[in-house]
Amino acid sequence: MRGARAAARVIALSQARNDGPVHLVVQGPHLPREDVDALSALTLAGGIEVLTRAANDAVRFENISGTAGVDEACAAGGYDWGVVPSGRSLQRVGLVAMDMDSTLITIECIDEIADFCGLKAEVAAITEAAMRGEIKDFNESLTRRVALLKGLDASALERVYEERLKLSPGAEQMLAGAKAAGLKTLLVSGGFTFFTERLKARLGLDYTRANTLEIVDGKLTGRVTGEIVNADVKARTLAETCAQIGIEPSRAIAMGDGSNDLKMMGAAGLSVAFRAKPVVREAASVAFNFVGLDALLRLF
Repeated sequence: MRGARAAARVIALSQARNDGPVHLVVQGPHLPREDVDALSALTLAGGIEVLTRAANDAVRFENISGTAGVDEACAAGGYDWGVVPSGRSLQRVGLVAMDMDSTLITIECIDEIADFCGLKAEVAAITEAAMRGEIKDFNESLTRRVALLKGLDASALERVYEERLKLSPGAEQMLAGAKAAGLKTLLVSGGFTFFTERLKARLGLDYTRANTLEIVDGKLTGRVTGEIVNADVKARTLAETCAQIGIEPSRAIAMGDGSNDLKMMGAAGLSVAFRAKPVVREAASVAFNFVGLDALLRLF
């Protein structure tokens, strides 16, 4: 896995060099001086800048010549890394698009809903297989999972939101930084509008899209209404939102964790895999396995 990821980053380095000098940004819970020196030697860095000394360390290695050995060194130290063009500016990005479950928030909402009818393990197994890409038809996997919720009192949704839903580390800081730079925000999820709409109001998000659970007489019917938000719909929503705000998708950032996010991430100019499944980590521009979502801000 690390070899494939390293190869992807080498490609990113080659592409970035077409636009001029490139930097390497390394982030982690603690970056001792000896590791910084070792990474500087590996990359033949022209300079070193410490970006933060808060909860996570971040160091920019400027004008690097290569990335050979960086993936292995960072994996050993528990660091995340990414190659960035020297001229990259957050202000030139127009949109940050996020998946919800296990990306902006720490839980899979449907699994927690299922817990209230004693079926969490069964539903979670389907969720996990879908996110790993083992179940290719997301519509089918969602339909199967939602059907298991039939008859559940809709009050369980509120309990999941109030008692179990937590933001991922760094989420609020990342959103604050994005908004300060003038970016629009899009939450696009294969989950449910019950949660995306509450998060929209709570976090001041600009756009949301998700699935609607059908509720009749205060009970879940085991069905969703309208078009299911699958990988194609996520990618289309990203493109439509970019068109609405007048930017090209190359000026968007897309963040996700599961295979349902891959098409959306592939359409964006920068893709971030957050605590993601292997298939997503391998495809992303940058993978955050150890740091929080606010690490995005230090790539610019």
